[in-house]
Amino acid sequence: MDEQRIIGIDPGIARMGYGIVAVAGNHTQAIDYGCIETPPEWTVAQRLQKIYQDLRNIVVEYHPHVMAVEELFFNRNTTTAFVVGQARGVALLAGVEAGLTMAEYTPMQVKMAVTGYGKADKKQVQEMVRVLLNLATVPKPDDTADALAVAITHAHSTPMLNLVERVASPRARTVNYGRGVKP
Repeated sequence: MDEQRIIGIDPGIARMGYGIVAVAGNHTQAIDYGCIETPPEWTVAQRLQKIYQDLRNIVVEYHPHVMAVEELFFNRNTTTAFVVGQARGVALLAGVEAGLTMAEYTPMQVKMAVTGYGKADKKQVQEMVRVLLNLATVPKPDDTADALAVAITHAHSTPMLNLVERVASPRARTVNYGRGVKP
């Protein structure tokens, strides 16, 4: 059975979580996960450059097929939202330039896919990531567990998305992945 590799991204400027999972049939396995961290004393441009370069290196090393990125939700600090949005944009650029299929999911979609409850708390999501990937401990820091949750979300969505793609007319070759688009 063919293996699909998915890199999940939890966007951030100080810490961008990433998690790579391999999916074969109904088996999902963690391949690698961690955080890209940038020093607060660096300029925003330097931090974005590091995120971009590190993501490119991770993609080259692990050869994922899909990049699934969490959409942002901020209701208070717009300054933080703008900077995190820039980091998210750099992640999207790295994925598109590498030729990956791109997918985007809201925090509620991620919670629903991983726990079955769209308003689950962070601890519930982290524990389900541990259970679903058969890990000994919850991945730390939180950004890493969140990135793995995004990758799992895409893994759980893929069978339905493939079905939709097969029945779509030849003209309708765009499939909506969450809110992302597969060309």
